[in-house]
Order: sequence, then structure tokens, then C-alpha cells
Amino acid sequence: MVLSVHKVEFSYGKVKVLADVNFKVQSGDLVSILGVNGSGKSTLMKCINRILKFESGVILVDDEDIKNMKDVEIAQKMGYVPQTSETGFITVFDAVLLGRKPYIKWDVSREDVKLTKRVLDLMDLEKYALRYINELSGGELQKVVIARALVQQPKVLLLDEPTSDLDLKNQLEVMNIIKKISRNHKIASVVVMHDINLALRYSDKFIMLKEGEVFTAGGKEVVTPETIKEVYGVDVHVRSFEGTPIVIPKSQNIDEN
Repeated sequence: MVLSVHKVEFSYGKVKVLADVNFKVQSGDLVSILGVNGSGKSTLMKCINRILKFESGVILVDDEDIKNMKDVEIAQKMGYVPQTSETGFITVFDAVLLGRKPYIKWDVSREDVKLTKRVLDLMDLEKYALRYINELSGGELQKVVIARALVQQPKVLLLDEPTSDLDLKNQLEVMNIIKKISRNHKIASVVVMHDINLALRYSDKFIMLKEGEVFTAGGKEVVTPETIKEVYGVDVHVRSFEGTPIVIPKSQNIDEN
């Protein structure tokens, strides 16, 4: 297993946010974390990346405990794409090149530049290389942020709501890219998602959080009307279209008054 999360717990003060969280992710897998707002999804991502210090449990990356890693080692092993990204007066090329920072000792090397160009090409961003990131659309900027994480050559890619605020076309493009790089580069990708149907279209496995605990985890078989009712409090139908499950809310969820 590339990523192993075992009995992780975290609290903000006296408020327990995560309790006894357990799951594993293999290389090449795309795993979606699902759940209502406040269920602990983003907090879990920050614990995995050691942005937050969890109070108990063990998180292993390549069988190495992240508590024993230096910050630079964390950055070499894991790429992190937060919900929001800062923009500024910096070119796309330089923004992506910043992802090589954990490897740079004295100065940028030819290998750093070569890898940056390769990732820009992979993400179809080479034509924007000299554009400033504050001139980009939301979808273009999200690709740049993902590219910066990829140029770190991570074993684990953590993405917190990577499709939020994107239109349908850009949602599909970003998820296609994440799926492709996960499979082709054998990266263990963990994605926080709000859109269950988008998650079902692209993900291999699912972790459903409820009140900071893993309610259920597994393949598409765990996304059932029963689990969605328990986790989201919504009655739904789950139907199949072209081999992919689709979640359809029942009409009684709509307030007709």
C-alpha cells in the first residue's frame, strides 16, 4: 500500500472532528472522500499531509510514518491541491517550477526545468507557460495548481474539492486528467468530492465519512440508497447508465410548499 491511515483521530479543542479513521490506498487508485459539509473531509486531508497534527493514530506513506518525516520529505512524497489557491504576478512556468522546491538545493537544475516542461505538456499548459496566473480562467488555474503538485513527483496526490467553482466542461477535463495521471504514473490519488455522480464516474473506490468516522468504504457497490440516506439524510434512487451508477434524488426531497 502506498498510503495507509490507521486509527487517526483529531480534535479542534474539545470538539472531536475525526475518530478512528482507517483506510488504505494503492498506487494507481483514485479514491473519493464523500460526506456532508463538516464531516471532516478537508481536516482528514490536512492530517494526511501533516498540515494539521493529528493526536493519535498512524499514517504511512511507502511504509514510512509521516510523523518521522521532515517537511521536505513530506513535500517529496505527497502533492497537495487545496480548495483555494492564491494568484499573483507570476508566470505559469514559474508557478509550476515552484513545485520543484523540495528538491532544489542551491539553484534550479536542468532536470527541474525539464520536468516542469514535461508536466506542462502533460497538462496541456505549454501554450500558457509565459502567461501570468492572474490572467487565467478558473479551469486553467486549477490545472496549474495540479501541475505544480505533479512536478513534485509524488507517490500520493491529495486534492481537496478540485472541481469546485468549475463549469461542467472544466470539471470533466480536470477529473479526466486526475484519472489519467493516477493510472499512467501509478500515483495514489485521494480526492474530496461533493458531486457524488462525478465521483462515481471517475473514482475506483469511495470513503464515506459521517460525523468524522468512516461510515463505509469500498468500490461502487457501497454507494447505495441506504448508505446515502445514512450519510446525507437524503432519499435517492441509484440507477445505472452506460455501466456507471447515477444517484437521483427522490421527488419527496423537494419542498413543494
